Amino acid sequence: MVDPEGVLEGLRHHFPIRPQPYGASERAVGLVIIDAVNGFCTVGAGNLAPPEPDAQVARMVEVTARLARRFAERRKPILAFLDTHEPGKAEPPYPPHCERGTGEENLVPELAWLEACPEATLLRKDCINGWVGAIEPVHTGQHGVFHNRLVGWLGTHRLDAVIVTGICTDICVMDFVLTLLSARNHGLTPWLKDVVVYEPATATFDLPRAAAEAAGLPATSAHPKGPAHHMGLYFMASRGAILASELI
Repeated sequence: MVDPEGVLEGLRHHFPIRPQPYGASERAVGLVIIDAVNGFCTVGAGNLAPPEPDAQVARMVEVTARLARRFAERRKPILAFLDTHEPGKAEPPYPPHCERGTGEENLVPELAWLEACPEATLLRKDCINGWVGAIEPVHTGQHGVFHNRLVGWLGTHRLDAVIVTGICTDICVMDFVLTLLSARNHGLTPWLKDVVVYEPATATFDLPRAAAEAAGLPATSAHPKGPAHHMGLYFMASRGAILASELI
């Protein structure tokens, strides 16, 4: 039986990715942070939080917080998505998580300062896909008339590049990036050129098959971190995202 590390080595060979340095200093660039909330990042904070310290998640939080400070100091725009569900309305097949009022739905302590940062826009979403979560009705109770706060943010700042960070690489981050790329290609964000995924500031969770089955979950719940992270990066790059190993 091939273990996850063996699978990862096979993926690296057959589905290679090549993150490269990305020059952002001369761009009209914004920072997008996906779901850096307690319910996904703080040890023991909920059903989908790390049950024990996780080096990749800790690195993601540290690198994202450092990058956000640089953006704030340079007065560049920041948009942070916060996964937030009403009680009892978590998306299947996931267990209850990031429910409003639990604290799981709030930014991790390292990023809590964004709540008072004038350069930051915080956007709570109730679904995996941030693009969809940014859609709001123009008037309460009016059907069929909507606007997208993400598109508004991009247009207000006339951004030609966004740098995307957060969790989970192959779920919320990937859904957001793939949809944004399609929207860009469809002409919905005509000023946007580069969608950049900053690999050191992304992470996903670890649930090997043996651990899933030991917890009474079906085998299809398996989610080994290494292969899942790699495939998320591969699919984003294959659709046109730029994978960045460092930012210049």
